[in-house]
Amino acid sequence: MSAFRGGLGRGLSALIPETKSSPGQTAASLLHVAPGQIRPNPRQPRQYFDPTALRELADSITEHGVLEPLLVTELPLSDSGVQEYQLIAGERRWQAAKLAQMPRVPVIVKEATPQQILQLALIENVQRADLNPLEEAGAYQQLHHEFGLTHEEIAKHVGKSRVTVTNSLRLLSLTGAARHALVDGQISEGHGRVLLSLPTEAAQLQLLRKVLERHLSVRQTEDLARRMLAAGTAAASAARSDDLSGHLAHELQAMLGTKVSLNRGARGGRLTIYFYSDEELDGLVRRLQR
Repeated sequence: MSAFRGGLGRGLSALIPETKSSPGQTAASLLHVAPGQIRPNPRQPRQYFDPTALRELADSITEHGVLEPLLVTELPLSDSGVQEYQLIAGERRWQAAKLAQMPRVPVIVKEATPQQILQLALIENVQRADLNPLEEAGAYQQLHHEFGLTHEEIAKHVGKSRVTVTNSLRLLSLTGAARHALVDGQISEGHGRVLLSLPTEAAQLQLLRKVLERHLSVRQTEDLARRMLAAGTAAASAARSDDLSGHLAHELQAMLGTKVSLNRGARGGRLTIYFYSDEELDGLVRRLQR
């Protein structure tokens, strides 16, 4: 099996037991079973298999066979006494073998816990770069929620940094539109992380539209996000100032018994007190003098 890209450590080789052939045995580590005896992995992180690529792999299997064994674990015997297996890793090869109508496929049988089944499937897909960013994040989320693994422990298992795992999980918080754009390849993980820097869903959608319309790079998206955040902060500050001015004007109006308006500027402002007769003016002056 080829070495893992991206420093995935020992990867699958650390979890698949090496077997030695006994005298008189050949390929003792392998079994050859019918594809129909294999059940899909319920914890398979990968959700999408490109039909064209699957057909091409099936054509290759028809000509050359399945060159790399599938990894499976035994299931209890069926009522008919047939031994069945649950797939751990190699679903794409298994689907292509069925498409190619192969009578037998090579498998390595391994005892595995549900957690190991998910880990092995995840490691294989990460090795092959087969997962889209949200599928990878979903697998990390399963390891965290279902098996209680910390981000640090997940990173150790899959051979990535803790920051990479944490950033991947954050992508699951994207809006639906952003998630679709990420899966479709319209935006990158970098774009997704910038979108998450904005505080509201409306702001994220506004930025996403601009990214798609203008084909912005990640750096350009970061610059635009910073400008949006700065504008939002200024608007929030102005809104707070307006609220305070309105409250003070209301208090002055109640105290003086007449209409009052308060307009604040960057420096200072203007306070206007209204009166509607000379008598009312005299009364206001007396109140102010007190």
